Amino acid sequence: MVLFVLRFYADELTELALVPDVEFVEQAALDDNAYQDPAMWFSRPGKGVNDPARWQPAAVEGSAPAPEAVDATNTPPFAVFFVHPTSFLDNDAWNAPLDDEESQTRARLMVRGMASAFNQASEIWVPRYRQATYGAFLTDAPEAGRALDAAYADIETAFDFFVDSVPEDMPIVIAGHSQGGYHVVRLLTDKLKGTDLMNRVAVAYPIGIPISVQTDLPALGLPACATAQQGRCVVSWASFAEPADPGQYLRLYGDTPGIDGEVRGGTPILCVNPVTGTLNGEADASDNLGTLVPEDNLASGELVAGSIPARCDPDSGILLIGNPPELGQYVLPGNNYHVYDIPLFWRNLQQDVVRRVRQWQPTPAS
Repeated sequence: MVLFVLRFYADELTELALVPDVEFVEQAALDDNAYQDPAMWFSRPGKGVNDPARWQPAAVEGSAPAPEAVDATNTPPFAVFFVHPTSFLDNDAWNAPLDDEESQTRARLMVRGMASAFNQASEIWVPRYRQATYGAFLTDAPEAGRALDAAYADIETAFDFFVDSVPEDMPIVIAGHSQGGYHVVRLLTDKLKGTDLMNRVAVAYPIGIPISVQTDLPALGLPACATAQQGRCVVSWASFAEPADPGQYLRLYGDTPGIDGEVRGGTPILCVNPVTGTLNGEADASDNLGTLVPEDNLASGELVAGSIPARCDPDSGILLIGNPPELGQYVLPGNNYHVYDIPLFWRNLQQDVVRRVRQWQPTPAS
């Protein structure tokens, strides 16, 4: 799993010279109380109108019948811990300084476009962290792994504070995209599996990270979400438009070991259809309640309903989304819509998390 994260874009993007050519510098651990500071969070209770995760896009009139608002009736209060994807692109450090203004601005935009899909939650917590630089994903150098370890150490500290801050009887949702999805997987495997705290996880969304049904999923401590009404399960997908060319993606997936150390080649990738909410599902464009189409500067966007289908490819496990939609300049080689995994299905995801939290029930005391 780690090797896949490190090598995924290497063949196509090495020429961008984003891999740091400096020594890895061991960063000092954050203080145990670092995340008591509200400034260490992009989103958390008390941020008010400036909280990017609380943003609500407008729907485009006439794009399709306007979907009804999410009905949160009979939904228990719940808290979301969301880990944003990579926003640091520099090659002069392996991990992002927290005072790097450019990467922090990008991260805030990502939170606005992605974490906002969870805005029906009672609480949304999105930590700032010393993320691994983008170039760490273009090399298998040992420094890259150390950079991810360092980033995860911040996430673990933030998660501990999050757990201590939310009510003990409140279900929690753990979500992240790309590098954020990687950290969600580590939280599940390294911190939550086999603990009482796992009983509070209503659903986990490690989106944009390929998870082998055979070699990775059993290590997460939760099953795949097979139906739309299921809680205490895992949702993940990876979006490609057609004609899709996932060759590099699948080669690297197959060549790297799973969490259990076994070869992943030939094993299916977890695909929970974000439109239907079902394992290996298929949906017409008319079932897509709202794609978040961003403005060029990514500062805002509008919901367009009924425009993009979704079907899990039975052979590879990637999510196919039909003809390439016009969402912006960040489509990756091979018609890979990785950057848009969440915006493609923003409104459906907003409803999906509410449905799954409704299924959560506290574990009876033994």
